[in-house]
Amino acid sequence: MNKFDLILYDLDGTVWDSIPIIMDSFHHAYEAVLGRCDRSDEDLMSYIGKPLDVTFNMHDEKTAKALLDEYLDYNHKLLADDAIQMFPGVTDSLKRIRSAGIRQGVVTSKRGESALPTLKFKGLDDFFDVYVYKEDTYKHKPDAEPLIYAARKMGIADMSRVIYVGDALPDALCAVNAGSAFALVSWSKMDKEQIMKEAPDRSIVIDTLDELITKCIDCNPDSI
Repeated sequence: MNKFDLILYDLDGTVWDSIPIIMDSFHHAYEAVLGRCDRSDEDLMSYIGKPLDVTFNMHDEKTAKALLDEYLDYNHKLLADDAIQMFPGVTDSLKRIRSAGIRQGVVTSKRGESALPTLKFKGLDDFFDVYVYKEDTYKHKPDAEPLIYAARKMGIADMSRVIYVGDALPDALCAVNAGSAFALVSWSKMDKEQIMKEAPDRSIVIDTLDELITKCIDCNPDSI
């Protein structure tokens, strides 16, 4: 019997290499609205994986809205030009996992309108079995609700039968709170040591998504 019934993936920094575009959009928004960006890249990157509007909550309501609107306008123009690249080997791995009969889905803090252009460009808009975007749940990562919602849509009640694949601390904490396993991609640009300290007991670091078959799906006593 398979160890897991469902693999769920984060998008940004996990499936595709969008971090440079996200950071570019942050900088642009601040420079356009405030004339400069005084926040460090480390600070801004700590919000990746969380809903976008949370990034600007430190400002008054009017400024936060202006920053969010400017970010989205600029970012959507980049997305419309197919500016995001897939990480090497990810598409082929996803296809092999699908061919093995393993159910897969997306759980992201991105809005559907922001995720769908790239999903369509990459041929993934109808590839997965379940999609959960920001607007689909009331609470968001690191809360457990998005993972639990995705599992319920697939008829899964036992969250120990789910593994979440991500690149950032909110992904790991979401898995902890949901009671699911976690796989950290080795190409993460975040502090991997910190993430693994906070990750669930059943966690691994993977160099390719194919390892989800050999380490996570097969009944191997050495797997998680």
